[in-house]
Parts: sequence; structure tokens; C-alpha cells
Amino acid sequence: MLLGSLTWPDVEARAARSILAVPLGSTEQHGPHLPLSTDTDIAVALANALSARVPDVVVAPAIPYGASGEHAAFAGTISIGQDALELLLVELVRSCDAFDGVVLVSAHGGNAAAVARAVARLRSEGRRVFSWSPSRTDPRDSHAGRTETSVLMALGSPHVVAERATVGNVRPLDELMPALRRGGVASVSASGVLGDPSGSSEEHGDELLRDWVDDLVAAVSSL
Repeated sequence: MLLGSLTWPDVEARAARSILAVPLGSTEQHGPHLPLSTDTDIAVALANALSARVPDVVVAPAIPYGASGEHAAFAGTISIGQDALELLLVELVRSCDAFDGVVLVSAHGGNAAAVARAVARLRSEGRRVFSWSPSRTDPRDSHAGRTETSVLMALGSPHVVAERATVGNVRPLDELMPALRRGGVASVSASGVLGDPSGSSEEHGDELLRDWVDDLVAAVSSL
């Protein structure tokens, strides 16, 4: 159920018993082989899958911009920064009081700090809001590697350019973090890839999506 396709009387009739799912992504480089919309595409797919499985979940239009300053050296990256993202989310959720609650479905790790601060502030105001992000189990595959490439393949994205896929920096993310904070992703990976997309497959993407959707459904159903 898509919020943007409803009229205001439609929303008024169902909002009090509905959870609003807000897909939160980014517009940032994902190596030479994945589109800038990767995080947003994944967030939208997960929110839509949630709505298909849980009654009375309405999916808001996606927020395609996030905190992506670490990718600024790569053409096409658009970032609104941590402070602006936090404020955007606070004001957005404040405007959603007609709904029974709000879940922020964020598929970009760089959004995490701003999302956490926004959620804490909103909860302190008495609002029913929480955030959820897909789990990443391999610290050597944090950006544009096998995980995200496989998921985009499973989603049937026409924008995956498989022949451009290249191995990036495969050191664990916690080891890279000091350099990332100082100089951004470009300081540790000329391609922008943190991981290895080799072996990506639609089948692996399907498995990841099933696990993520199951986890998201369980989280929302427990509210």
C-alpha cells in the first residue's frame, strides 16, 4: 500500500491503525558496477515486502538522500549530511502523528548515527517510532561487494553493469575506519568498492532478501 497513491480521505480512514514505513537510502557511488540508487532501491524493496506481509503497513515515498560525505570524492554522490538528515527525519515523523507508528527502513550504514539521534529525540517527545536496517555479517564486504551486488541482481535491477565489477579493499571495516574518517572511501579504495563482488548471484541475493524481510517483519510485528 503506497502512501503516494492514496487520497487524504483514504489515509484518514486507515492511518490510526497503520504503521508508516519510510524507506531511507542514499544517492552515492557504489563502485563502477552498481547504480547510485543502490541503497534507496534496497530500502524501497524491503518496505514494499513488509507491506505485502504485514496488514496495515503503508509505504511512504522514499528519501533518496542521506549522510554520504565519505563518498564525496566520487562523481554523482549527493549528501545532505548528518545534521540535515537528523532534522529532516525529526520533522517528517512529527508530521506523521495520524499514524499508529513509523518505522524508518534505512539501507545506508552512513545514516545510522543521524537516524539514532532522530529516533531518540522523537521517542522523548512520546512518538511511536523505531528504525531498522539490514544486517551485514561480513566485515570485509561493507560496500558494493558481493552482498549489495547480489541483492541488486535479485531485485532485477537493469542498472547492474557486471562486467565493470572489480575487487575493492577487502580489509575489515573496523580496520579501515580511521582512514575513512580522515580521507573518505577514496583514501582506501580507488574504485569505491569495499569488498569483493566476485561470486555475486541472484540466488544469494534472494537468500539475503528473505532473511532481511523475515527480520523486518518480526521486528514490526512485535511492536
